[in-house]
Amino acid sequence: MATLPTYFVSHGGGPWPWMREQYGPVYDKLAASLAALRREADASGAVRAVLVVSSHWETPQFMVSSGTAPGMIYDYGGFPPHTYQVQYPAPGEPALARRVAGLLNAAGQPAGLDPERGFDHGTFSMLYPVYPEARMPVVQLSLRRDLDPAAHLAAGRALAPLRDDGVLIIGSGLSFHNLRQFGPSGKIASHAFDAWLQDTLLEHDPVQREQLLLRWDAAPQARAAHPREEHLIPLLVALGAAEREPAACVYHEDDFFGSLAVSSFRFGAAAGA
Repeated sequence: MATLPTYFVSHGGGPWPWMREQYGPVYDKLAASLAALRREADASGAVRAVLVVSSHWETPQFMVSSGTAPGMIYDYGGFPPHTYQVQYPAPGEPALARRVAGLLNAAGQPAGLDPERGFDHGTFSMLYPVYPEARMPVVQLSLRRDLDPAAHLAAGRALAPLRDDGVLIIGSGLSFHNLRQFGPSGKIASHAFDAWLQDTLLEHDPVQREQLLLRWDAAPQARAAHPREEHLIPLLVALGAAEREPAACVYHEDDFFGSLAVSSFRFGAAAGA
């Protein structure tokens, strides 16, 4: 079986796939990039399950969702009533969850299983454009609450063997996440931080980019782009699982919501890339 690439995806806001009438074309480019992600992953190898590292799940130690039929977590507020009725009935995969936890524990990254954890919007809103039929098995991995970059990089490194077994690893976050400046006031910070991220991931060798990302808060406008870094840290897991492999930008906008720079990245070569 071929080795699958990994991804860090800027997942958009709230339940956006179910609000196309309200948003108009705002999410068209992101939706197209997520549909392309599926085609790219399918071309690279047989995807049998997805592991999502969600920016919307934080725990004292790493936790893995292990239920067979995860429920829904509507972890957003102020959206239309119909968005609290959304269903994404993808199955879980307890055997994969146990393997994920086992790999982490063997690497010295304590991890447990949570059979009750449902899908948060960092998972279901992002996956709906990729797998709208909701038949692909999905397992979620939490962030460790301390958000330590080195620990999450090490977690990704431990999970790398999954790529040879048909498991698609997706870090789900946002390359810019300052909700107080999610509009024109965020233009300077988002563009400066995105330029640094592009340069770091695409123009440096693996050792250099790793060191730069471990010190991400020294980047231009870092804390203006990420007052709290939970939406950036999933990138470290995706990178760790493919840490010596090339990066590519698979989605970019300079005018998201009219002014923001946002991006998504692939680590490892896709078929034909």
